[in-house]
Amino acid sequence: MQKPEPPVIQPFKFAFSWRRFLLHSAIMGFCVILGLLTWYFSKPQSIRFYETKTEPLMTSIVSGIDLAIDAGSSVAIKDSQPLQVELFKGGAYFDINSNAGNTLEVKVGNVVIRDIGTRFSIRMNKDGCANVAVAEGYVKIYVASGAFQLNALEQAEFDDHNISKHRLVTEGDIAPWHH
Repeated sequence: MQKPEPPVIQPFKFAFSWRRFLLHSAIMGFCVILGLLTWYFSKPQSIRFYETKTEPLMTSIVSGIDLAIDAGSSVAIKDSQPLQVELFKGGAYFDINSNAGNTLEVKVGNVVIRDIGTRFSIRMNKDGCANVAVAEGYVKIYVASGAFQLNALEQAEFDDHNISKHRLVTEGDIAPWHH
């Protein structure tokens, strides 16, 4: 009986194929794009919520920007550039040092209030109307009908569409619960 011969192992021959090359390149490109998107979107937003029930709360949002919220108020603060605060209900008083490196945007409904280095208060009423009063410096209010500027010791009521009852006030009228 004859012994079977072991099979002869041939060396591997690589056969180049453009189709295989393009397929693997597309897969690698897709993986690189997914990796970059993951890195870009993975930076979590830092959002802090403050809500008071019966007593006012005073806190420092960042260096140079202090916030006082009235009893029965709630706000959300998003750490971004500019710093964004959204007032959901109640009243808030902002004290911003003129040397503060951050600017501040306050959103009340669809209205945006921009500020740099001042003191002002915002109060939301239950009827949907709100008012802003400036103690020092100025703020710009962006409503649907345009942008308005309020200077020191001025107060105005606003809704999503317009500003009304623009008038002069004393410093004691600006967030009386804060003093």
